[in-house]
Amino acid sequence: MTKETNSVPRKKALSAQVADELRARIERGEYAPGDKLPTEPVLIQQFGFSRTVIREAIAALRADRLLESRQGAGVFVLTPPEPSELMLLLAPASDRISDIIEELELRIGIEVEAAGLAAARRSPAQEAEILHQIERFAQLSHEGKPTDEADFCFHMAIAAATNNARFKTFLEHIGRRMIPRVKLRSITGGVDLPSRDHTILAEHSAIADAISAGDTELARETMRTHLQIGLQRYRSMARKVGVLLPDQKADTIKS
Repeated sequence: MTKETNSVPRKKALSAQVADELRARIERGEYAPGDKLPTEPVLIQQFGFSRTVIREAIAALRADRLLESRQGAGVFVLTPPEPSELMLLLAPASDRISDIIEELELRIGIEVEAAGLAAARRSPAQEAEILHQIERFAQLSHEGKPTDEADFCFHMAIAAATNNARFKTFLEHIGRRMIPRVKLRSITGGVDLPSRDHTILAEHSAIADAISAGDTELARETMRTHLQIGLQRYRSMARKVGVLLPDQKADTIKS
C-alpha cells in the first residue's frame, strides 16, 4: 500500500521533469512551431523514463496548447497563443513588475555609457560581432523563433566593445534575466507580452549604426531611447495593476 502511494507522486514528478525540459526546448527554438516532436521511443531513450511518463508529459503540454497530436502523423509543436493584456495583468506575482522597472533603470545608467564607449573604442572584430547579433536576431524573428538569446548577446557584444571588462562582467552577473520579457515569463509562469521583435530590431540597428559611425553621443542617445521605451512599457503595465513604482515608494518613505 505504501509503495503504491509513493509511486504516484514519483511518476508525476518524472513527467513534470520531462514536460519542463520539452517546454524549455520549445522556448529556446529547438522545436519551432510546426516541427514534429521526436517519436515516443526516441523520447523514452533520451530521457530514460517509461512510456507512461513520456505520455503524461506530452499530455500536459497538449493541455497548455504547446503540442498537438495528429492521428497517424505524430505530435507537433503549436504556435504559442498570444495572451491578451488582461491575461497578463491578472497573472500571479504581478507586483514584481517593479523588479523589471528597477533593473531597467539600472541598465540605463550602465548601458548608455557602454554604448558611447563602444562607439569610441570598438575593434573591427567587435563591431562585426554586434552586427552579427543583429542579423541573428532578424533571422530568428523571421523564422518565428525566440529572440531572447540574440537580444542578450547583442547587449553583451556592446559591453565587450567598450574594452572595459567590468561592463561585460556586470551584465554577465545580471544574466539573461536582464532581458525584461525573460524575467516577465518567470514572474508570470510563462505569460508574455505580444512580440516587439520588429521594433526591437529597429532600435538595435539604430544603436549599431551609431557605434559603427563612431558617434559616441548618438550611440548613447539611441541606447537610452531603446531602454526607456521598455521602461515606459513596464511602467504603464505596473500602473494598470496598481503596483507601487520606485518614485512612489520614495514619496511614501518621505511622508
